[in-house]
Amino acid sequence: MALPENTLGAFLRSRRERLDPSAVGLPERARRRTPGLRREEVAGRAKLSVEWYTRLEQGRGGTPSAQVLDSVADALLLGRAEREHLFLLAHGQRPEAAHVDADRIDPRFRRALDGFAHGPAYIKTAAWDVIAWNRIARLILSDYEAMAPGDRNILKILFLDPVTRRRLPEWEREAGRAVSTFRRELTRWGATERAELLVEQLRARSADFARMWDAHDVGTLGEGVKRLAHPIAGELAIWYSSYAIDDEPGLGLVLYTPDTDDDARRMRQLLES
Repeated sequence: MALPENTLGAFLRSRRERLDPSAVGLPERARRRTPGLRREEVAGRAKLSVEWYTRLEQGRGGTPSAQVLDSVADALLLGRAEREHLFLLAHGQRPEAAHVDADRIDPRFRRALDGFAHGPAYIKTAAWDVIAWNRIARLILSDYEAMAPGDRNILKILFLDPVTRRRLPEWEREAGRAVSTFRRELTRWGATERAELLVEQLRARSADFARMWDAHDVGTLGEGVKRLAHPIAGELAIWYSSYAIDDEPGLGLVLYTPDTDDDARRMRQLLES
């Protein structure tokens, strides 16, 4: 079945008609010609003119700005999935990912990381800040707890930490793939202020980052093998996979598992020690 031409307007109208007036502090009226909220009520909550909102629902308002869409989403009490759908209908892309601090991470995610016993695991934001990790990630990748919160960033560690660089025999390949993936994710999730500042800082402090960033390569980490020269465990090969976290725009889960039985044995010994 073909989609209606004005899918954005149809979606807005359906959300408006499903919204209980009492849920937004409006008095119930015994006689409402239509269910839910009136257009003027939504417009008032979104601080838009009634005429403009009406044109938006009718498909005659042009492409609304992200600020307007956020206001309409708030006015209609849209959930995360509904808000993302609204932006996709209007702009063809998701809303910009919000910044998430480590102290705001869902405790369930921390429990999931602690329960992953096969290898390092962490959660990163759209700006590639590491905001949660398990114990073996600290032992094998980087000691995130010993870092200042502003330094717990994958690109900062990769380009500015000489110890990390020495531990990666294939550093050039790893760094290039990271930069190309970061560029792709910025386009996907939006260039947050944190991410824009990060790019400026790295360009100023790392000639390698500036070179790779100016190449404008776009790619994805996906999955593959990372090789590490660990000071205690020795040469390690670990298989990594990255996943988007559903209903958490911009957050990603990265899991590492040993590539061979010998890698698994030495990682267990490191954890047990």
